Amino acid sequence: MKIIFMGTPDFAVPCLTSIVDAGHEVTAVFTQPDKPRGRKQELTPPEVKVKAAELGIPVFQPKTLRDGSALEIIKEHQPDAIVVAAYGKILPPDILDCPEYGCINVHASLLPKYRGSAPIQWSVINGDTQTGVTVMQMNEGLDTGDMLYVKSVPIGIDDTAESMFDKLSDLGAQMIVEALDKIERGELSPVKQDDSLATYAPMLDKSTAVIDWSKSGKEVHDLVRGLYSWPIAQTTLHGKRLKIYRTSPCDKGGDIGTIINTDPLTVACGEGSVIIRELQLEGKKRMDAKTFLIGHPLKNGDRIGD
Repeated sequence: MKIIFMGTPDFAVPCLTSIVDAGHEVTAVFTQPDKPRGRKQELTPPEVKVKAAELGIPVFQPKTLRDGSALEIIKEHQPDAIVVAAYGKILPPDILDCPEYGCINVHASLLPKYRGSAPIQWSVINGDTQTGVTVMQMNEGLDTGDMLYVKSVPIGIDDTAESMFDKLSDLGAQMIVEALDKIERGELSPVKQDDSLATYAPMLDKSTAVIDWSKSGKEVHDLVRGLYSWPIAQTTLHGKRLKIYRTSPCDKGGDIGTIINTDPLTVACGEGSVIIRELQLEGKKRMDAKTFLIGHPLKNGDRIGD
């Protein structure tokens, strides 16, 4: 097939690579404009742009898809299909209707669950035990199109959003190649989503990261791993921000928000507790809890999060 690919972050890179490796002709890549990143706010290209350049594919970075200029580019390339993976823009109807096989999206959830921009993180935060990838036919809604191809994967108790990104990115790369072949042979039957089962996975921000110690130890553990590696779950200690990178749930209980053990470092929750394995105090380096306690002695009964 002749393909136009639309994607932006590292999640989408394996999809692009697998499509090229499978022998499809990717004639153009659309991605978001370069953005400032890091402390120095240096203008940085998206990961998909970097990969497209390595592959020698022309890259387009329109600020909008609604002024007709993107449509003209697409018409010039005459794609059989447009493949979309974490692009970050809503496609207007004139673009959706342009290719023969339409626009095919690789979405990292078992639709209709977790429509939206952060499905992987919310599946972990909510303590789900499985997730997956849905290849879908795009329409004008937000992840509301007919499902074409679905596969599921388990979420382990210590999986993080980052580890699931890797698993689902690889799965999506495999599935999009299989789906394109099946689409071309007419072997996929679209299945409508049950809107009554739909849930939304909104974009994360730093307010999501504040730990509520009145929740159960399992819920706190799920938040920590769901926010790794951004924006990182956090609380406070002696008035300073404390980032929590790695935890384990524990059955032992106590006064909410207090340290009930220092070896290992354990904080009581609304139900049960969490063992803090790795953390970072404001202005300090990230370290394991045992090393942290050498320089910051704590005792049972000390409060955290006040």
